[in-house]
Amino acid sequence: MDLKEKYIHRDLSWLSFNERVLEESVDARNPLMERIKFLAIFANNLDEFFMVRVAGLKRLLDADYNRKDSFGYFPQDLFSEIKNRVDQLIKKLYDIYQGKVLKDLEKNKIFLRKMEDLAPAQKKHIKKYFESTVFPIITPMAVDQGHPFPALPSRTVFFAVTLKRYEKLNLAILPIPKNIPRLLRLPSEEDEYSFILIDDIIRENLKNFFKGYRIEGNALFRVIRDSELTVNEEYTPDLLRAIEDEVKKRPKAKVVYLETEKAWASEFLEILCQGIDFPQEEVTLINGDLDLSFLFELFQEVRRPDLCYKDYIPGKIPYENIFQRISEGNFLVHVPFQSFYATVDLIRTAARDENVLAIKMTLYRTNEDSEIIKSLKEAAKNKKQVTVLVEIKARFDEEKNISWVKELEESGCHVIYGIAGIKIHSKMTLIVRKEEGRITRYVHLSTGNYNEKTARIYSDLGFFTANEDFARDISDVFNVITGYSMPSPWKRIISSPYDLRQYFFQLIDKEIDFQKRSKNGFIFAKMNSLEDTLLIDKLYEASNAGVKIQLIVRGICSLIPGIPGVSENIEVKSIVGRFLEHTRIFLFKNNGSPRLFISSADWMTRNFDKRIEVLFEIYKEDLKEHLEKILGIYWKDTLKARLLLPDRNYVRPESRDEKFNAQDHLIELYSS
Repeated sequence: MDLKEKYIHRDLSWLSFNERVLEESVDARNPLMERIKFLAIFANNLDEFFMVRVAGLKRLLDADYNRKDSFGYFPQDLFSEIKNRVDQLIKKLYDIYQGKVLKDLEKNKIFLRKMEDLAPAQKKHIKKYFESTVFPIITPMAVDQGHPFPALPSRTVFFAVTLKRYEKLNLAILPIPKNIPRLLRLPSEEDEYSFILIDDIIRENLKNFFKGYRIEGNALFRVIRDSELTVNEEYTPDLLRAIEDEVKKRPKAKVVYLETEKAWASEFLEILCQGIDFPQEEVTLINGDLDLSFLFELFQEVRRPDLCYKDYIPGKIPYENIFQRISEGNFLVHVPFQSFYATVDLIRTAARDENVLAIKMTLYRTNEDSEIIKSLKEAAKNKKQVTVLVEIKARFDEEKNISWVKELEESGCHVIYGIAGIKIHSKMTLIVRKEEGRITRYVHLSTGNYNEKTARIYSDLGFFTANEDFARDISDVFNVITGYSMPSPWKRIISSPYDLRQYFFQLIDKEIDFQKRSKNGFIFAKMNSLEDTLLIDKLYEASNAGVKIQLIVRGICSLIPGIPGVSENIEVKSIVGRFLEHTRIFLFKNNGSPRLFISSADWMTRNFDKRIEVLFEIYKEDLKEHLEKILGIYWKDTLKARLLLPDRNYVRPESRDEKFNAQDHLIELYSS
């Protein structure tokens, strides 16, 4: 088969995923303010796609790279297809925003006003706000022979203003400040919410910035820049400083996307494109408000519980002492349906427990004002040995993680920044405790980050154990990461970048053998993304052997199900709903004695080859049964699931049975 017939390109599959996010904004089953948030998520996702994927593609184009990728695409062909798909998605975004969402907001007395709609009292309020807050912090930037074209920060909205004096045309750039909210709430009736964009306030008052000049025209625009870091990690003497230096270069990185309002004078668009070195034929023209991620602000400002998801109380694991609870037996926590408290409490209790000698932990992403960070600093002050690996290369969190590194070091923690050439993506904690004259080690492993904020909106699994085999393995992993040590043979875990793909191959091969012998080969896997072509080929091989395969893949899925003679025994679903599905669970039927695994890794090439990941098997029977139950619940979903068809389109499943929402069911399951 031609590669294009055999796989869906990972970037095109990602765009399909983001379209599924966009579809949630028109799903009437979602409360209105939640639909607003899906619009904002879509817009934010698309920006990040340009910052990373399109940026990387443009680097190939600039280098005249002309070889097919692993999905069968030349860079030029892929860029052209991405541009067409993105243009369609942006049109769909604004059709939904302007044709549906704004009208639904108005029906619920939530208004995004324009200047011509305002009452006198609202205009007075705006005038005061402009003079006291907006005008003092904005600095217009002239563009002429004496004023070089300014550096334009990525994802900032700007005005381009054309001015005339003595018949000479001039161009000025005026940034919309990012240190004040993009939305201003206006005085209104008690049961109303009225807002106006800062863009419109500034536009109304442009003359205040250009006294003595006549304004000929103005238009909003924004740029997105390449955010990839180019660090030669193998040869840099100080990885932390190298990453810091690269982050500082981002404001002047290559522009990979430019969008403007349609009302734009072509001669000045040419000047703008020349100033930022961007091809004019690639400019995206927007007929509406730019950068709809401001809808996150709207979601935060409108206090209407009736227009949001119904609140719930996460289930809580009952215990008095977290160490005692873990000693009684392994257990799982499924956030956000169950509380993240046990994870936070484990670190907090360890920090204060006089019998705890050491804490070792990996941090990939965490949140502002993190209780876990506070506890780690407290543990160091309490004279415990605290070792923290902070992955400073975690994309878009580099600056935040560099800040955590410095804070933790100042408090006395031993901090590792990462390993050259590889990311440490596994989520693990090891606590060493003295108990009755002996050492006991407690382990926590997770599919998700140590982040209290995302633990309320991401679906993840955390595993708690005091099993000595697990403890020995994880202790060995930390020795490999923090020092110079080759790993011993693992007893309970499998790790990338050396063994993980091959281990999955072995598990799949066993199912092929069982299918040949007993006709009962079966694989069920749930993950975020599937794009490793080697593993996809192995799944195709299993399908051809008759193995039944069910996959729940939230985002990228490069595998095409249902192709006769290739993948006819494979079914693929994607679930996009209230919570971001982040769990990675793998089930292999194993001739009727199922084996179940949890992992930090997706089935992506980067997870197998360029990251340290951990896969581990669940042995306790009640936990295995629970994981099987979770997979079954998700597979039953008829409301938030989409089926991937052989034609590469995703459709909602047709069901004559009761409508079923897996996430809602899990809320009820854990609260009962």
